[in-house]
Amino acid sequence: MGKKMTVILEALMLLFFMGGGEAVEIYKDPSQLIHRRIKDLMGKMSLAEKIGQMTQLDRTAATPEIMKEFSIGSLLSGGGSVPRLQASPQEWIEMVNGFQNGSLSSRLGIPMIYGIDAVHGHNNVYKATIFPHNVGLGATRDPNLVERIGAATALEVRATGINYAFAPCIAVCRDPRWGRCYESYSEDPRIVIAMTTLITGLQGHNPINSMPFVGGKNKVAACAKHFVGDGGTKGGVNENNTVIDWHGLRNIHMPAYYHSIIKGVSTVMVSYSSWNGNKMHANRRLITGSLKNYLKFKGFVISDWQGIDRITSPPHANYTYSVHAGIHAGIDMIMVPFNHTEFIDTLTKLVESKVIPMRRINDAVRRILRVKFLLGLFENPLADDTFVDHLGSQAHRDLAREAVRKSMVLLKNGETADPPLLPLPKKAGRILVAGTHADNLGYQCGGWTITWQGLAGNNLTQGTTILSAISSAVDPSTDLVYKENPDLEFVKTGNFSFAVVVVGEHPYAETDGDNSNLTIPEPGPATITNVCGGVKCVVVVVSGRPLLIQPYLRSIHALVAAWLPGSEGQGVTDVLFGDYGFTGKLPRTWFKTVDQLPMNFDDPHYDPLFPIGFGLTTSPAAGR
Repeated sequence: MGKKMTVILEALMLLFFMGGGEAVEIYKDPSQLIHRRIKDLMGKMSLAEKIGQMTQLDRTAATPEIMKEFSIGSLLSGGGSVPRLQASPQEWIEMVNGFQNGSLSSRLGIPMIYGIDAVHGHNNVYKATIFPHNVGLGATRDPNLVERIGAATALEVRATGINYAFAPCIAVCRDPRWGRCYESYSEDPRIVIAMTTLITGLQGHNPINSMPFVGGKNKVAACAKHFVGDGGTKGGVNENNTVIDWHGLRNIHMPAYYHSIIKGVSTVMVSYSSWNGNKMHANRRLITGSLKNYLKFKGFVISDWQGIDRITSPPHANYTYSVHAGIHAGIDMIMVPFNHTEFIDTLTKLVESKVIPMRRINDAVRRILRVKFLLGLFENPLADDTFVDHLGSQAHRDLAREAVRKSMVLLKNGETADPPLLPLPKKAGRILVAGTHADNLGYQCGGWTITWQGLAGNNLTQGTTILSAISSAVDPSTDLVYKENPDLEFVKTGNFSFAVVVVGEHPYAETDGDNSNLTIPEPGPATITNVCGGVKCVVVVVSGRPLLIQPYLRSIHALVAAWLPGSEGQGVTDVLFGDYGFTGKLPRTWFKTVDQLPMNFDDPHYDPLFPIGFGLTTSPAAGR
């Protein structure tokens, strides 16, 4: 036997006998190239196992036994879907690992990936840091800040054993009547593009452009959403029809996806909306043709919650058609999220009857496995408590506070002939604080906080209200009075030096936030009228979008757009009282009347109350 042949046989024998006499399977060998691992694993998978990988369930519909029996590819926590109210990070980890052990005990031991809507911090989790919603981050014009927020969010998500965040939303909201407008960074696609740095924060910096990338155990898979045109629906109606030609879609709504793919985004979520009457969840031209083939996206495409069901009207009217249309369009993973057997049985029949070709299934599974291998799930499938101390850490709260103060947009600061009201003095005889939103943590966090629609009150999570922040900011000798909705007589007779009025929207998410009038909810207008009619006032508007403010503008001495600042109310007082100057710029047009809508910066007839990019500045008040 020749020397060369002997060496080859010895190498083969070594490979076979490694690990106690068992051959090392290629897909389990981290030293192998990912494409070889994928090919090896897919060669071993049955049709049932492949379709199982294409299935995502909500945690409430899953058990470890279901994960094992059906080789389920992914779980998620929908908004408010938690192990228990106020669950600790350890309880989250225990839950996720319980499901993961079910997956690992399946025939091939393919680990599942767990997703969650971490859209302004790890917002479903008690005591997590709640960052400003995207509209506020757009006002900062600070991509580096957004990247740091992404990195902090990744650590907090990992603190609960989760490895996949359904963020960022890169919608270009063109109509503030849309209930998801606060999830959009701006009406200007250039600003949205700049804020795709959240992806590099969540995932790490991609050394190979356009390939999915996750940079280590302290990072998570990201998800660019919702593909495509979700922010352009007619009338700002959620899940409605975006009527625009190809040129407009390509130049307004598509660019941020190109930049997300360059940054290595791992997944893309499809929009509920339609483009010129065609449901996006069934749009093969855009999902397969544009996203996968033209933009060369190599990660996996995921549906939205029951997204394929909504291809028909009413939803789920013809489920076989919906499954076929969604998979044929190019969706790789279906957020079912409850009835896995119906989806699995339906898709299995479609494949076995050759309505859906096997190559489409293989494309989907290849993409899903690619992301799982990139996440290191096969080597480190189970979470531990390594990152627990990062949840709601002081460093992250300091970062959120920085984001809040940079997001504040000063719209008015005194009349032309008068001295500016801001920054406010910390030492004053008597200060009045009023308004429904001054002492309400839930209101300042908005929707997608602890629950899907958000909550009212101060018991939902840990944070600092604007009132508490004012109390901490002012001099101890200052008499601070809080009255939510004072009458004019109270204000006039109160001998107040000035007043801070904090009003705005109540929490909402998605369709529940669609709003055709965009007025400030009562008693907000009455509070503005009473307080500003009796004393010099600064009005702070807490909202996910511009609201109708023109009728009250003359009586308001100083006006601040605070957006939905999140858990760290001190960021608001940092600029009100001059520890830092105002620097924020409007991320979207502030209208005069709703009759002008939709109105955007690039319209030929542009007549706003305040234009996009507007924002007065102040200097820090030294020594105050």
